Amino acid sequence: MATRKRETLSHIDALGQPAMVDISAKQPSVREALAECRVRFPAAIAASLREQGMCTAKGPVIATAIIAGTQAVKQTSALIPFCHPLPIDGCRFEVLWAGDNVLNITCMVRTTHRTGVEMEALTGATVAALTVYDMCKALSHRMVLGPARLLAKAGGKHDFAKEKLR
Repeated sequence: MATRKRETLSHIDALGQPAMVDISAKQPSVREALAECRVRFPAAIAASLREQGMCTAKGPVIATAIIAGTQAVKQTSALIPFCHPLPIDGCRFEVLWAGDNVLNITCMVRTTHRTGVEMEALTGATVAALTVYDMCKALSHRMVLGPARLLAKAGGKHDFAKEKLR
């Protein structure tokens, strides 16, 4: 009978305590990640936003969300305890309607470093979605955020591709 390798959590040390992973022995390589988060609007609110060119009394919704998401990408290590601070080589957002009342926000992040940027991409997409909510909450509190999910990552030990990196 084959023995199965015991899965371990990388952020737990030998004593069972939380610990940041030591990446010093890894070689830098290009790392990319693509994540998305969706915002579902009530139909009447989505129609109104489309008519107004995605502007509210607070200003341009999409531009503000992209700025907030980019700031979040750069601050991920300050928000998530075991994330390493990373130099971000590139960060791109795409915000498109995915149907009549769902706004799809994707965030692509790239670095050349010893660890990946999945958390940065997820943080960027979700903070951009939260910003859309904030910009539109005067119109309705019935918006729904999510799912937030990783679509793809490349570089490091394991690539993952639910969707191709762009």
